[in-house]
Parts: sequence; structure tokens; C-alpha cells
Amino acid sequence: MNQLVFIQKGQVVTDSLIVAESSGKEHARVLRDIRELRCSEEFRVGNFAESTYKNAQGRDTPKIIMTEQGFTLLAMSYTGPKAMEFKERYITEFHRMRQQLQTAAVDTSQLSPILQLLIQQEQQQKAIIERQDATDKRVSVIQETILQRDDDWRDKLNGMLNGAARRSGGVFRDLRTRSYEMLESRAKCDLNRRLRNLRDRLQETGATKTKISEANRLDVIEADPKLKEIYTTVVKELSIGTLT
Repeated sequence: MNQLVFIQKGQVVTDSLIVAESSGKEHARVLRDIRELRCSEEFRVGNFAESTYKNAQGRDTPKIIMTEQGFTLLAMSYTGPKAMEFKERYITEFHRMRQQLQTAAVDTSQLSPILQLLIQQEQQQKAIIERQDATDKRVSVIQETILQRDDDWRDKLNGMLNGAARRSGGVFRDLRTRSYEMLESRAKCDLNRRLRNLRDRLQETGATKTKISEANRLDVIEADPKLKEIYTTVVKELSIGTLT
């Protein structure tokens, strides 16, 4: 038995059949030893998994796949000179395989074809997950900033500012600018800086140029519940102030 450990779902593992063959024990004995371990159910679920293999008669036969932690717990019950040699071999193999997985440029040319295929599959799966994460991040940023605007809230504030501008004989744009200045003063924030950061995030996540250019200070305010609350109060004060 040359290959003591292998890769499964991004983890370095071994199984009860390999342990039995490499330790000279009967497989049934190894299975019994694993099942009689007095560990927590949480540890057992996380480190031991029921599986099967084809026996000499071609029948599906039980075996147990175990992580390094699971193997370590099992090996603690084995004693004697031969057991120590057996443990040292596994420690070396687990360490070697972990180093290969952690190395960005793993040289798989010396590994068996099956192990090379397993490593390739794990790398492909990891790449798929990373692409999905990037997509999820892009969707999340766009939804939080542009696609889920509270139109009722915006219409209400714009109506109050328009009414205040008419009553005071002022210009809506000037009143809007004043409202932003009051918000920045009270919230101790820089809306222009936050807007630049928002547009940078949108660009990084692949938003269209139109969506990026449409992002504005109201998007920044609405994305932050605290700013939204303060700004609503500011606009109400400006509107009430023109009633007298």
C-alpha cells in the first residue's frame, strides 16, 4: 500500500480499508474500532463518513472515510512498535499532501494519474466557487445601490424640497445642495468621497457605464440607514422652515 492518503472535497483524507491494509489489521476490526470511538456526535459527523467499495466478489462493502483528525483519534488507540511506525508514516503523508494543496504551483507530474485527476477536479471546483462568489458580490453591490431604490422615499423628499423651494422663492437645486451640506455637517461624512467609492465598487463588479454614471449621492445616503434617517430629518426641517 503506497498511497496512504488522498484528496476528497478539498480535504486530505484516508479510509478504513487503507488503514487496515497498511496496519496489518482486519478491516472488520478497524471498522469496529472506529464505531466504538467515544467521541462527540459533532466530531464523528465532521471527521468520519460512511462509504463503500467493491469487494472481490463485486459487492458493495462498507468502509469509512476519515479526515486527518479522525485518523489521529483512531490511531491513539493503537500501541506498540509497529503501531508507532504506522503512525509516523501517516503523519508524514498527511503533512506532505497538505503542503501540496497549500502550494499555488503544485508539481503533479510525479503523482499517480488518479491523484492528478483528483487535484485537477478540486482546482476546477475551487475556480467555479470563486467565480460564483464574484458574481454574487457583483449582484449584491448593484442591488444594494441602484436596483432596489426606495422610490416612495425619494419622491416624498423631492416633493418636500420642491414645495419648500416654491414657498421660499428659491431654486430646487440650491435647496438640495444645502440639504446635503447639512447632512454632512451632522453625520460627519463626505458624500462626494462616498460616491466615488461607490462608483469604484460598481466598476470593479462589472456594472455598466450607464449604471455607474447614474449613481448619485441619494444612492449613498439610502445605502446607509443612519444617513437615510438623518437626511430625512434634514429635509423635513427645511420644508417646515418655509411654512412660517
